[in-house]
Order: sequence, then C-alpha cells, then structure tokens
Amino acid sequence: MKFTCEKPILLSAILTASRAAVTKSPIPLLEGLLLEAANDNVKITGYDLKTGIITNVPAEVEASGGIVLNARLFGEIIRKMPGQYVTVSVNSGYVAAISSEMSDFEVLGSPTSDYPELPAVDEQDAIDISEAVLKKMISQTNFAVSDNESRPIHTGALFETEEGSLTIVAVDGYRLALRREALEKSDVPELSFVVPGTALNEVERIISDGDGNVTIKLGSKHIIFAIDNTVLISRRLEGDFLNYKNSLPQQAKYRLKIEKDELIAAVERVSLIISDKLKSPVRCVFGEDIVKLHSVSALGKASDECIISGDGESLEIGFNDRYLLEALKAAPADDIILELNSGVTPCIISPAGDADNFLYMILPVRLKAYEG
Repeated sequence: MKFTCEKPILLSAILTASRAAVTKSPIPLLEGLLLEAANDNVKITGYDLKTGIITNVPAEVEASGGIVLNARLFGEIIRKMPGQYVTVSVNSGYVAAISSEMSDFEVLGSPTSDYPELPAVDEQDAIDISEAVLKKMISQTNFAVSDNESRPIHTGALFETEEGSLTIVAVDGYRLALRREALEKSDVPELSFVVPGTALNEVERIISDGDGNVTIKLGSKHIIFAIDNTVLISRRLEGDFLNYKNSLPQQAKYRLKIEKDELIAAVERVSLIISDKLKSPVRCVFGEDIVKLHSVSALGKASDECIISGDGESLEIGFNDRYLLEALKAAPADDIILELNSGVTPCIISPAGDADNFLYMILPVRLKAYEG
C-alpha cells in the first residue's frame, strides 16, 4: 500500500474515525484504525465492537492495500508532520513508512485480516434530515439520556416518525426531553427505534453546521448515519422504552411565562453554594408575577428573584439545579412557559408559543421543612 494525501484532510479523517477507537483495551487492535487504500480513496475505520465510524478521503493511491495502525500514535504523527502532503507506504512486514518533507517515521502495524469485521446492516427503511436540524435535535435531548445501565433501553434516545415528522425523546427517570421536527419528505413510514446516547454524541460531533443532509438507514439490529463522506454504524437498543405520551401531564393548574435568560441567571446564582458533595435543591416559590428562589447548604444560604407573568398562588417546588439549568439552556426560545400542578408533580418546560416542537419534563425534589 502506498498513498499521498493532504495533511489537513487526512488528520481530520483520523480524528473522526478515532472517536470509535478504544483508548485502552485488552484487545490492542481496538485501539487501532483500519486503513484501506484503493481507487484514489483511503477508507479509515474505527470500531469498538459497539459503534463503528468509517470515513473516506481522496488520495493519490500508487498501490492498493491496507494496514491497522494505533489511532493515537498515527494521529499524533500526522498532526506533527511539517508539510502540506503526507505519504504513507506499507511493506510486506506491515511496517508503515510515514513521511512529509524532511520528516520520516516507521511504525509497526497489523494485518487487516486481524481487525474485527463491522456488522452488515440489512437496510430496511431510511430517513433524510438536514444536518443542522438533526444536530440541534440531538443537542437538545441527549443530555437527558440515562447513564444507569440497570435500564439499558434508557441509555439511548427514542426516534419516532409519525405523520411526516421526527420526534426524539430521552429520559433518565428524573426528567424527559422531547424534540420534534417536520421532515422534508412527508411519506416516511412510521418507525420507532432507540439509538445509544454514546453513538448520538459522536453523530453530533461529526455533523457539520452546513446545509447538507444526513441519511439515517435502519436495519433490524443496527442503524447507520450517513453524513457526507462519513458513516457511523451503531447497534440498536432493544427493550420497552417509556410510554412518554402517557407520562406527560394532560393539563396544568398554573401556566407561567418567564424570560429564559433571567431565570437561568437567577438559578446559577443560587446554585453557587451547591455542589456534588453539598447536594441541595433549589426551592422555588411562585407568587403573583414573581418567583423567589432559595438554596441552603453547609456553605450558607442564597436567595434571588425573577419576574414572571402569571400567578402561582405561592406554590413551592424544589428542583435539582443541574437538571433545571440543562433544560432551560436547551429550550430554543427567549421566553418559556412553566406548567405546574403541585409541589410533588412534574413540571413541564416549553418555549412560549412552540410547545409542539420542544418539551422538557422534570420531576421535583421533595423539600424538607428546614430547607430555605
């Protein structure tokens, strides 16, 4: 194998594929990248036995072939190379010679036959969606994916297509995030599948801010995200996902409108005396046109106020500060609506005038008499 490629393009592809390579593994090959050169193209693959990332770069290929190289070392070598172009050649002993201008390296690799084979995906259905839209949908839901392995199905996000729209839902037992967008093609069949949150993190990183499209291809056990010259393959999560439609409150006693940034700033201030070691809820008292926030920890007390539109009739409710802030920051609007019923029932947060496309539900924290 021998090829020459532009350094920035090659480095970008290495960094992308390396996201699916294992940093430290008892199986050394999982720490590597599979390089395959043919027909003026170099295919670079990373695979951790759960998620695979394949990306292609144009190159001047003098001899076809392949090799497996350590992802971290190969990436660092290419990053430090001085020139605009890099040449990689492999001899019969699986030694890769990497050169650019006056710099030369020789790195021992492994044969491609030793690299684990990626799963074949029996593509059944496909969804096309804008890169920018999917990136926003993932960023506004994936933070609510559970990290509790006792319920594996909730370590992923639910994708549902219905009536020409795509809905993504994430839950972790304490909160629920929902994001919905209309698809360009309205004839998409009704689909329901769960994608691991870790895979969606990588999809979000791979997606550009451009105006391209992502094709989501669904198989019986795996799912493919095709993004420009890159493909991510992930297993689907199997199991019964929460029936989120039945979990959402159907009506609200109080509907209060608040300026999002003002509430974020107030919550951040009263959260200064809260930490992972000094856990304490943010106590909110919703009165007429004002919400008063309080927090108490071993460091002291904090209080703040924020103007609202509406009357909560002095309703008291406590929230986990991190869960509340993540929801507020994800809400795509300057003004938000809080829907409340009592101090022990879920709170719904949605953008003012756009509750159909974004919704966040957070369970309250039970308050003790001495808090606040």
